[in-house]
Amino acid sequence: MQHEITTRHALLDAKGHLIEPGYTKGLLMDYDRKAIKGGALRIKEWDYYLVNCGDEFAVALTIDDNSYMCLDSISLLDFRTGFQQTTSPMGIMTLGKRGFPFGSDAGDICVSGKGYSISFYHGGDHRILKVHMDNFVDSKPIAGEIRLENPDQESMVIVTPFAEKKTAFYYNQKINCLPASGCVTFDGREYVFEPGKSWGVLDWGRGVWTYENVWYWGSASGSIDGVPFGFNIGYGFGDTSAASENMLFYDGKAHKLSQVTFNIPMKDDGKGGQTEDYMKPWTFTSDDGRFEMDFVPGMDRASCTVVKLIQRDQHQGCGKCTGQAVLDDGSVLEVKDLLGFAEKVHNKW
Repeated sequence: MQHEITTRHALLDAKGHLIEPGYTKGLLMDYDRKAIKGGALRIKEWDYYLVNCGDEFAVALTIDDNSYMCLDSISLLDFRTGFQQTTSPMGIMTLGKRGFPFGSDAGDICVSGKGYSISFYHGGDHRILKVHMDNFVDSKPIAGEIRLENPDQESMVIVTPFAEKKTAFYYNQKINCLPASGCVTFDGREYVFEPGKSWGVLDWGRGVWTYENVWYWGSASGSIDGVPFGFNIGYGFGDTSAASENMLFYDGKAHKLSQVTFNIPMKDDGKGGQTEDYMKPWTFTSDDGRFEMDFVPGMDRASCTVVKLIQRDQHQGCGKCTGQAVLDDGSVLEVKDLLGFAEKVHNKW
C-alpha cells in the first residue's frame, strides 16, 4: 500500500498523534513543535546537506537539535584520494533553543561554537551553505560557501508513525537534484563545485523517535543525458505500512516506488557468524521491478560512537550506481556510474 496525502492539514492531533500517515511530493503537513506530546527530551530536529562534485569529492553538513543534545557536523570526502574526515562538536540540553524553522521552504538556521560556525540560509530560489572550523583536523582549518539552486520541483516526503508509541513519529523530506556551485578550502586546496556536475540533497527531519532503531538509506543526484535524475530509497524503522520513502526524480517530477531492498554482501565475522562486507558490491532490488541497481562502493564512512546511553554505529558507502529505473509511465532510464551513497545505521539515542 502506498497512501498519498493530498490535502493540507496539521501534522498532529490534540493528543500528539499523527493524523494521516503516508507520503506526499511536497511538504504538505503543518509541523508545530508545540503540538508534540512525546516528551520534551525526545524531540529531534535536523537539516542535513550532502553536496558532491561528480565522483570527485563531496561535503556533508549537519545542524541538529535533539533536545538533550546537539551534534553539528562537517565532513569532507575526496573520492580520488580516499581522504575522509568528519568533525562533529557536541552540545547538551538545547531543548529547541536553536530555533529550527517549521518548514524547509523558508527560514535560516545558524549555529556556532568554539572555533566553528555553520549556517544554512534560504534565499527563495536558492540556498547558501556557509561553514568555518579552525581545527577541522590536525589543527588545519576548513572554510567554504556553497550555493544550491532551489528549482520548482517535487520531493519525497514521508509521514511515519511508530506502532509501539503513539506519540512518536517521523516527518521527513528529501530534496534531491539541487544544482550546486561554490568552493570549500582545506589544507591549501580548493574543492570547487563546478556547475553542471555538482548536486546537493537536503535531508530535512522533524520528529519523536523511539530509543533504539535501525535504518537503511540511499540517495543519488545527477543527470541522464543532461536531464536531472536522482533517487531516494530506504526502510528499516517506524511503521511504513502506509507508504515507503522510495522515489525516483526525473526532470523535476517524483515517481513513487513500492518496496526496495538493500542486498549487502556478507562475510565471516571470525566468531562463527556473518557480518556485512560494506566494501563489496551491493545490489538494490524492488518488489515491482522498477528499480534494479548495482552499487559499487569506493569508500565506507564507518563510525561507531558510544557516549553513555547514546550509541551510533554507521556504515555509509559512497560509490557508483548502474542499472535501470522505470518511471510511472513505463519509461526505462539507463543509469550508468551515477555517484550515490547507501548506509546502514544502528542508533540508541
